[in-house]
Amino acid sequence: MNKTLVIVPTYNERDNLPTLADRLLKLPVPVDLLVVDDNSPDGTGKLADELAGKHPSIHVLHRAKKEGLGRAYCAGFAWALEKGYDFIMEMDGDFSHNPDDIPKFLEAIRDADLVLGSRYCNGIRVINWPLRRLMLSKSAAEYVRIITGMPFTDPTGGYKCFRRGALGSIDLNGVRSNGYSFQIEMTHKIWRQGMRVAEVPIIFTDRFRGTSKMSGHIVREALFMVWRLLFQNGLRRRPGKKPTESKSLDKKTSI
Repeated sequence: MNKTLVIVPTYNERDNLPTLADRLLKLPVPVDLLVVDDNSPDGTGKLADELAGKHPSIHVLHRAKKEGLGRAYCAGFAWALEKGYDFIMEMDGDFSHNPDDIPKFLEAIRDADLVLGSRYCNGIRVINWPLRRLMLSKSAAEYVRIITGMPFTDPTGGYKCFRRGALGSIDLNGVRSNGYSFQIEMTHKIWRQGMRVAEVPIIFTDRFRGTSKMSGHIVREALFMVWRLLFQNGLRRRPGKKPTESKSLDKKTSI
């Protein structure tokens, strides 16, 4: 077993999964892959099982039905913590996230508890998005910053790396959001504890195959959820006290 696990939630990603798995297996840093499949009608889950049968570093978690991104990731997180991985990554299965960026995340996590892949750090790095979608994303990032106080350029992004101790500090059963707001909630729960959050620049390329999971419900959920996070943090727009060394679960874990 490698120290790093990349979790990829899938729903009808049969066309992308074999190539993605191959790219991950060929990285210069060793990683394991966990495919969390929500009973994809196109047979993604069966294909994932076939890949896992050929490669011991590929694992599959089958879920009975599609329940959303947040639920899929929480299931994957629980699996990763149970298996003892030191570094747990989120990654989309449609190649909007470049697997070649993973070494950059693992370098940054040496001095952080959570690393966010940012599309807007030191400029805009988005390919194949219409202007309307880009403006929605940028406006959402600013909205989150104003309401919560989190100083990050891309709080809604889904390419990130957790240190085991940081992820283990979160009650996964208490995570309520599911769409893009799930990404905001997970980051906020770590940031408000005073843990170390870093950003690394990435290039985001919108999917060329399949269909986007974006919907009006996802946007509305994010709009209201940030207010709940503000109240959970006692109306503070800053982190609480930093964890003491005795409470820090794995600050000295190295790659």
